[in-house]
Amino acid sequence: MAHELSITRYIAAPPAEVWDVLANRQEEWWCPAPWKVRLDEQDRRPGGVARSTILGPDGEEMPQDGIYLAWDEGRRIVATDAVTADFQPSGPFMIGFWEIAPEGEGTRYTAGARHWTAEAMEQHQAMGFEQGWSTVADQLAALCEG
Repeated sequence: MAHELSITRYIAAPPAEVWDVLANRQEEWWCPAPWKVRLDEQDRRPGGVARSTILGPDGEEMPQDGIYLAWDEGRRIVATDAVTADFQPSGPFMIGFWEIAPEGEGTRYTAGARHWTAEAMEQHQAMGFEQGWSTVADQLAALCEG
C-alpha cells in the first residue's frame, strides 16, 4: 500500500489469547514503556468513539480523539484520527490497524499506519515508528507468552 508503515511479529500464543490481550488490556502494552495510555472512551464498532490519552513519564498528556473504522472481533481493529467522535473533520495523520491471524501453533500480529501523504509517512518514520511500534509489539507478545 502507498504511504504505509507496518511491523509484524509471531506471537507464541493462540489467537484467542492474543486477541484478548490486544483488545482488553491495551493500557498494559499500547505505548512503549515508560509511556502509557489511558483509555478515555471506547465504543467498539465502526463509527464508534476511540478516545485515549498518551501519558509521558514527565507528565506529558497527548489526547488522541478519533473513531473506529472497523472492529472485527477476534481479527482486526482499524481506527483513524481524521474524524472525531462527533464526526467533525480533524487534522488527519493516519489510519491505524492492528490485525491477528493464526499461524502454526501461534499467532501472526501485524500493525501499521496508512498515511494520506508521503510527507506524513516520512514524518511518522522520523518520529521512530519502527522502534516504537516494534517495542509495543514486543510488550504485547510478552504479555501473551508470559
